[in-house]
Amino acid sequence: LETPSGTSVPLQVGDTRAWFVLDRLQAEQERTYQIEPGAMSGTEVGLRKAGATVDISVGDTPVLRYWVKPRPVPPGVDSIYERGGYLHPVRTPSGRVVTGDYPDDHKHHHGLWSAWTETRFRGRAPDFWNMGSGTGEVQVMALDSTWSGPVQAGLTARHRYVDRMGPAPVTALYEEWTLRVYRVSTGGERPDYRLFDLTVAQTTASNSPLILPEYRYGGVAVRGPDAWYGSDNARFLTSAGRTRADGNRSRGLWNYFGGTVGGKRAGIAMLGHPTNFRAPQPLRIPEKMPYFTFAPSQLGQWRIAPGRPYAARYRFVTFDGPPDPARLDGLGGDYASPPTVTVQPAD
Repeated sequence: LETPSGTSVPLQVGDTRAWFVLDRLQAEQERTYQIEPGAMSGTEVGLRKAGATVDISVGDTPVLRYWVKPRPVPPGVDSIYERGGYLHPVRTPSGRVVTGDYPDDHKHHHGLWSAWTETRFRGRAPDFWNMGSGTGEVQVMALDSTWSGPVQAGLTARHRYVDRMGPAPVTALYEEWTLRVYRVSTGGERPDYRLFDLTVAQTTASNSPLILPEYRYGGVAVRGPDAWYGSDNARFLTSAGRTRADGNRSRGLWNYFGGTVGGKRAGIAMLGHPTNFRAPQPLRIPEKMPYFTFAPSQLGQWRIAPGRPYAARYRFVTFDGPPDPARLDGLGGDYASPPTVTVQPAD
């Protein structure tokens, strides 16, 4: 994309859409570009597949890893906790890791993952979150597609929720992840945050619904590093200004979660899209454990039924240093109400 003055912005074309990121555009402002052929941008969002994993980086700096195959359990950990289909490690711009995996206190916590806890399926109660019970499991079915380019890289992958309580394992739910990692740097400068989007779409695998009773946690969750364990070692801040002390079961547009990594502050924020079911969704923020989740089941029983799929959209921001509420409010506004784009033929 090129302005009349010669300023250019990389444009990445894929399928029926094209992607670009502007450094700044105030509300009610307009900007006009001409679509022109040009050389590939020198700073790309790269993707590398390596057997069990997909790694995405911006330039030569890693951002996150998706586990296509189950990550082997650490020595001494029961293989029942082995799982794939999640993100870990997730990093800040300086490379600090803000996720944890297979922690000693809750071995079923896996970086950035999705699972339902309290469920009812065909008269049974499989638990897809607490893997140690052996009643439910989330498996990777396939890595369907990957892409990379000057603006964003990502993947689509399919998972299945397997009920293990019956005479034989049966799939209760299909899940599709769509992940996009963006290049948000401008003018060759190193950005002060990383940004990626995750869309989770779930459909029933049969004519049987998955019923989700009221419960305090379950959904898309983030586990922090072990060093953040304890009431004083992790910091929480919601869009409503709440903290760990009063944020549990509150509702927010975003939630920040951070602590010390390598002697310096680092964190990750999760922004919920306003179209999500029961948005703004309530939060599960425990007293000591370094994790959180947006948990729609806190507001009462609901179901994922045949012909009535469930979709949830979240934006994640990682950064070094303390949280910047104004920046997160702005990024949340960008996510909820992106600029309108009109494409016209050239004169």
